[in-house]
Amino acid sequence: MTTDTRLAFAHPEERAEATAPADPRDRISLRDHVVEAEIGAFQKERGTKQRLRFNVVVEVRPAPQPLDDDVDRILSYDRITEVIADELAAERLNLLETLAERVAERILSEPQAMRAFVRIEKLDVGPYALGVEIVRSRAEVPLRAEEGAVHPLVVYLDNAAIGAPDLSARIDALAARGLPMIFCVGLPDLPRPRTGHKPTQRRIDLLAIEQNAWALAARDPRCVVVASRTEIDWAVKRGRSVVWAPSKIVLDTVDGPKATDPVALALWLAEQMAATELVVHGDVALPAGSRVPVLRA
Repeated sequence: MTTDTRLAFAHPEERAEATAPADPRDRISLRDHVVEAEIGAFQKERGTKQRLRFNVVVEVRPAPQPLDDDVDRILSYDRITEVIADELAAERLNLLETLAERVAERILSEPQAMRAFVRIEKLDVGPYALGVEIVRSRAEVPLRAEEGAVHPLVVYLDNAAIGAPDLSARIDALAARGLPMIFCVGLPDLPRPRTGHKPTQRRIDLLAIEQNAWALAARDPRCVVVASRTEIDWAVKRGRSVVWAPSKIVLDTVDGPKATDPVALALWLAEQMAATELVVHGDVALPAGSRVPVLRA
């Protein structure tokens, strides 16, 4: 076995040592950290957890001052496990590659960290382990730029509002506030399949809401349907208005809303987006106990 091949399958700590730069660095490592998480692009991987094994090595600058046995002067091992837990809790992911990138980026945001080796393996796919390993350095991975927070307006429209002759005038009045808007809609006034099975019924209801989102899009060109958090964030930062198709975000979010009540979903999104308020158009019950102000139009 050649040296390159052996190192490819060696523990990340050995690879870090073999490729160490000239300037001296310390290394901390996390070995065989196993957690359960829902991840994967295939349908059979949805709704079930599988074991993931993490091996992480972080090269850090030697401390410029005496440590004095003070934990606040080092990059703690606990910080690595916290980063993993936080990224797994943030949203459901399809790819190990995405998870590895995010873990490495978060680790490299720590002042002491200079280079990170992240290996993640799935342990339950067969009589073997499948995984990815990445190496990222502080110079190669720019830290996420902090941008001024933009707080959108979340607007719920019932079916009467969607079909109202003055819909465009209502949108004009809302747009006059100068805030990007995220429109949410409810279930259409159409029959839909009843399965008697909660997981499948939930998907049917979410898809029915998305059909209604497209009905709204047909009424006004400003109502562009989007499905991902990335699309929503992009639109909000640029002052655009969008209509939320909820299936992807709701199904991919760890500990997201389990019910499909449309107003409750709109409120949940408003809280996730730190919205200025939720404005409700229509004769629907207003939720109580929200962290976001809820107003009836």
